[in-house]
Amino acid sequence: MKTQNITWHSGKLESSDRENAFGHKSCVLWMTGLSGSGKSTLAVEVERELFNRGLKTFHLDGDNLRFGLNRDLGFSEIDRKENIRRTGEVAKLFSDAGIITITSFISPYIADRETVRELIKEKFIEIYVKCSVNECERRDPKGLYKKARNGEIKGFTGIDAPYEEPMTAELIVETDRSTVKECVEKILSYLEAANII
Repeated sequence: MKTQNITWHSGKLESSDRENAFGHKSCVLWMTGLSGSGKSTLAVEVERELFNRGLKTFHLDGDNLRFGLNRDLGFSEIDRKENIRRTGEVAKLFSDAGIITITSFISPYIADRETVRELIKEKFIEIYVKCSVNECERRDPKGLYKKARNGEIKGFTGIDAPYEEPMTAELIVETDRSTVKECVEKILSYLEAANII
């Protein structure tokens, strides 16, 4: 049953007011890619670099949100869709608050990422953290590929569940061809060129 009898209450501050006070624009850096591609690693480094420059920033990590906000969700296609929807709503709130928000989610389906893009509009920046399945499996930082190959995990993205590569990503970083430092510099250069920072 959908919520009824509610009214949207507007405040007296706009996102632009916060951006002017903070000295930078807000946005959502939506990092998508296979497990082990380096999304969280890059997100943590970008967040630290932005913070060190005195900018307002926060990282929403896919695993971390499953400990709280999304702990009731599994990994079925329906649950994955809801996971991304909820995260998109939270990311929008952070962006409205003037914060440079970084997310690191596999978010395997184009349709789900496009739903978030439509919600966040021009502040949505899709970053495809591109890395071959072979390299991700070689890294296997959480041991998930091994479990998937052994049949312990069903519906694992890249093995027996699809990953739909972005068609309209604003930025692509290839973590099997570039260092973490190079990828971070590419992301920061994009933000500078876009006059966000």
